[in-house]
Amino acid sequence: MRYKIYQYLSVGIGCLVSAVAINSFLVPHHLLSGGVSGLAIIFYYLAGWPIGLQIFVMNLPLFYAAYRLIGKEYFLKTIYGAVLFSFFVDATGYLSNFMVVDDPILSAITGGIVTGIGSGLIFKANGSGGGLDVVSSILKKYYSINVGIASFSVNCVIMVIAAILFGIKLAILTLISMFIAANITDNVVEGFNRKKTLYIISYKTDEIIKAILKEVGRGATILHGEGAFTRQEKQIIFVVVSLTQIGQIKILIQDVDPNAFMIVQDAVEVLGRGFTLPGMKQL
Repeated sequence: MRYKIYQYLSVGIGCLVSAVAINSFLVPHHLLSGGVSGLAIIFYYLAGWPIGLQIFVMNLPLFYAAYRLIGKEYFLKTIYGAVLFSFFVDATGYLSNFMVVDDPILSAITGGIVTGIGSGLIFKANGSGGGLDVVSSILKKYYSINVGIASFSVNCVIMVIAAILFGIKLAILTLISMFIAANITDNVVEGFNRKKTLYIISYKTDEIIKAILKEVGRGATILHGEGAFTRQEKQIIFVVVSLTQIGQIKILIQDVDPNAFMIVQDAVEVLGRGFTLPGMKQL
């Protein structure tokens, strides 16, 4: 129940932050955002139609598609996020009358950062703001098309329209804003406190594990493998640590077994005992 509340609250805050980004940083400088909101902003510049209302209308066929093709739970989640986002965009429309940042380049950068934070909060809570999220989910489910490809294709169309209607400068600034927003979204979803996974192959697994437990304070898992050439059985230590602990572990392994083989990889998300859980403090 607490996690459900966290989800809905996070999606709501994310929608508000994204709406503020559009009206405070993008619209005052005639910039665009990606997806359905980008198309709505184009029509706002050309005809003065309310952006939020347009976003809602454009999402209506997508609501139906989400219900028929994906399921009721995703449909309700999409309705909540899209309606809230549409409402906040028009409710904060008055912010476009203020020039928060007078430089268009800085405004594009700031708008991208704030938009990325808002989108990240929505996606981190497994929410949906409608628009391209629905299209991407359908394509991924039925045609195994990568979500990024679908989003990139639509945003390319928006960029071309922007360049034709408003000039190449606006299109380039919009591209900068989209790029920053995408990267910030990934960082918010994955978390800025990145984790690393280590695979350690050594004939001194017991000594290495004891050193990791004692000096680093992290648990480890022993995986059983076999050398492809020698056919000799080997033990592989699997451990997840924070970025700041990598150097410490390297020194420990060098002291225990200089011939140990170690692989370090990024961990996109780590949940469970000893790491941060949704809605809970770090243990």
